[in-house]
Amino acid sequence: MAFILSQIAHDTVPVEIVERKGIGHPDTICDAVAETLSRNLCRYYLDRFGRILHHNVDKALLRGGSAMPAFGGGEVVAPMEIYLCGRAVSEAGGVNVPLDKIVGEGSRSWLRGKLHALDADRHVRLHNLVRPGSSALQELFGRADASAGPPLANDTSLGVGYAPISALERLVLRIDGLLASGGDVMQHRAWGEDSKVMAVRHGTAVSLTIACAMIGRYLPDIDAYVAETEAIRRKVQDLAADCGFDDCRVRINAGDDVAARSVFLTVTGTSAEAGDDGQVGRGNRTNGLIAPGRPMTMEATAGKNPVNHVGKIYSVLARRIAEAAVTDIAEVASAQCYLLSQIGSPVTDPAIIHLRVSTRDGGPVGRFEGRMREIAHAELDGASTLIDRFVDGSIELF
Repeated sequence: MAFILSQIAHDTVPVEIVERKGIGHPDTICDAVAETLSRNLCRYYLDRFGRILHHNVDKALLRGGSAMPAFGGGEVVAPMEIYLCGRAVSEAGGVNVPLDKIVGEGSRSWLRGKLHALDADRHVRLHNLVRPGSSALQELFGRADASAGPPLANDTSLGVGYAPISALERLVLRIDGLLASGGDVMQHRAWGEDSKVMAVRHGTAVSLTIACAMIGRYLPDIDAYVAETEAIRRKVQDLAADCGFDDCRVRINAGDDVAARSVFLTVTGTSAEAGDDGQVGRGNRTNGLIAPGRPMTMEATAGKNPVNHVGKIYSVLARRIAEAAVTDIAEVASAQCYLLSQIGSPVTDPAIIHLRVSTRDGGPVGRFEGRMREIAHAELDGASTLIDRFVDGSIELF
């Protein structure tokens, strides 16, 4: 294992861009149903066989449907279709795993619980395309069980994480929380869960472009629609001021042409109802953000098994290591962590740990190398304790 500690400047970049896709965005829906499938497979394997068996169900595609939204109602003409694909043990010890049932019940349960205007039975068609994995990867997965050692990495993958998040990143997450809670508040039932926040900071000035699908059945006319978008704008403006951004320009559903009544109106609260498609891994990173100015990978974490798929595990561990470095060492202003695995090696023994650190006083980072090593190794040694948290859903991945 190579441990590398390097220093970076603690500077504020002049331009920062941060994005988040809401829980009802087609890409986020794909992440969610893939991760739900992995968690439900883990639970079934544990209940039936006493251990988690090999699976990677990180491939999902949403094909948008067709809808005719209208004020006061509207209808879905053709359902959206979700294709769940990947690899999973489908038979063990003569017992067949009911993949169709696990795929169907889990996905519909998640959709019912998260998208308040969507009928998960009528508006969605599910397709189970999961097949057994290769014998080589199944053997690698089970090899650690036979030796009672730590799981062996099933891939050569990179995980990255950083800390702390910026004020703009915190604002984006708070805006998403506001939009996501709208459907739970009776006076804002018209707010759909399909949202996207694009934030740009240029110096101290911030520009926010926010899309939020509106639900026709809760809006009698175009005036009610405009009132709801204006309510979002006011609430977001208040959040921005609360986060220290007094110079903030907010635009809601910027593509609308109100005069022509061409607006972001839906039946179900998601654009997936009418032609907008989705795919796993195209949305938020594991900290819930898309921040191209930060270190990030294209790793799709949702749906990967939580035992030995380092693409998933290291994406979380790298963030935890960076957060611990900033939290535990007062002199550290920011940290970036890169973890590189080697297929077939223990998950707890990455090929490379690279920590890039800035200090508050500008002093050398070498003085903290011992403590940084301890932080990294403590998180890696505790990797197996994350499995239960992945399975119960308490670790957010998107």
